[in-house]
Amino acid sequence: MKSHGTFEIDLFPPEVASPDHPFVTQFREILEDLAEEYHCTLTSFAIDKGTVSFSFDNEEITAEIVNILRNDGQS
Repeated sequence: MKSHGTFEIDLFPPEVASPDHPFVTQFREILEDLAEEYHCTLTSFAIDKGTVSFSFDNEEITAEIVNILRNDGQS
């Protein structure tokens, strides 16, 4: 499986550091649903001190996420 880049997003407070935390579990489920919608796979997922890292094996979904993050930064 080829990854098309890894995203690292400071999404949660630093004390959220476990993959079993309810917020992290919910976010992972959202990403897995998104992968299913794009007919691809969530190839990696990790949490470290509130920072979530993840990647997909689909260039299209990766480009969509980059566009969303760019537009969010311009608000």
